Amino acid sequence: MQQSLTLLEYNQRIKNLMYDPDVQNCWVTAETSDLRVSRGHCYLELIQKNDQGTTVARLGAVIWANTFARLDAQFFQVTGKHLASAMKVMVNLNANFHEQYGLKAVINGINPEFTLGDMERIRQEIIARLTQEGIIDMNKQLSWPLVPQRIAVISARGAAGYGDFLNQLHNNAYGLKFYTCLFESVMQGVNTVPSVIAALDRVAAVEEMFDCVVIIRGGGSTSDLNSFDNYDLGANIAQFPLPIITGIGHDRDVTIPDMVSKLHVKTPTEAAEFLVRCGLAQLNLLNEMAAAVVSSSREAIAHAREQLSYYGNYIPLSAQKLVETSRAKLLGYAQSIPLVLKARIDSEKSHLDRLVDATKTAVAASMEREHMRLSALADKVQLLSPQNILNRGYSLTTLNGHVVTSVAAVKQGDRLVTTLKDGNIESVVE
Repeated sequence: MQQSLTLLEYNQRIKNLMYDPDVQNCWVTAETSDLRVSRGHCYLELIQKNDQGTTVARLGAVIWANTFARLDAQFFQVTGKHLASAMKVMVNLNANFHEQYGLKAVINGINPEFTLGDMERIRQEIIARLTQEGIIDMNKQLSWPLVPQRIAVISARGAAGYGDFLNQLHNNAYGLKFYTCLFESVMQGVNTVPSVIAALDRVAAVEEMFDCVVIIRGGGSTSDLNSFDNYDLGANIAQFPLPIITGIGHDRDVTIPDMVSKLHVKTPTEAAEFLVRCGLAQLNLLNEMAAAVVSSSREAIAHAREQLSYYGNYIPLSAQKLVETSRAKLLGYAQSIPLVLKARIDSEKSHLDRLVDATKTAVAASMEREHMRLSALADKVQLLSPQNILNRGYSLTTLNGHVVTSVAAVKQGDRLVTTLKDGNIESVVE
């Protein structure tokens, strides 16, 4: 049967290897991540990335309390900052392996001159570029809708933060209704940036359907947030046409998307709480307006009742007075009618007499004019009568009862009748 070691024996062999001087008291450059202080001890991860931004090496480390206070003060004195995550550091390490707790590096010294690491430098370069291009505050300058209810959510479908967000939003204590649509995206690793940008593009294609965008992640280590510190992602969020809420980090982490978005919150739950507060503020405003309308209506009704009561007492008196005034007017009209009627009849009679006289005069004048015109016409008729013309020596020749006015109108053998003043002569054309 093949011999084997117990796990303890194997770990003890590894521990014995830790005494090699090549892994003790070594100066190592790395980047800090997930740094936290507990009971004076500093726990952190040391990481290294390749040119593509992928973490290729990771090592847990600790600075014991008696050393950390001194190193942190020294680091702050030189750099103006306390030791924190996302810093490029040069540290003096001793490798320590415990049979039960595994491998951990103990930091004994730090070179503060090595200052901030690549992660912070890149962040500062991105911030400077966004500022120089004048787009860093574009999303911040957008206005919130009165009630942002239609929410486009960019997150991983199974992320705990996404579930917390939905639960907090849809199960709010005020019964406010929200409508969410998930645009699924990778939220950690090398595919984070293209995946989130693609999700933003899908939202932009239907932007009129939404009031705002929420990008949430929740959970994960600080080193997993490194991929969010990207210029393209920051530029997309800064210039997005809808206000964006980001909740992708931890309490102590602020990423580039957090800096350029309309609103940065620490957790997905806080994003939901903000939206609920917006809705609640408008709900309270509506309630206040409703209360004001009710109050104004009550005052108006009370005033109307007072007026109605006044008019109820005033109308009978007013009506009686109006009736008496009208009766007096009618009596006056009744008394004045005969006088007015007689005056009107006399006036019309005088006018009629004048018209009769004028008519007689006009008729007489017209008859005189017509008599003179008829007399003149009679003289003219007498003057132009055929008999008068014959009496003056003229004759009238006819053929078959028709007056002959041209030689061409007769032919040989025609019988003509010539009328003179004292008789007729018949002749034949030869």
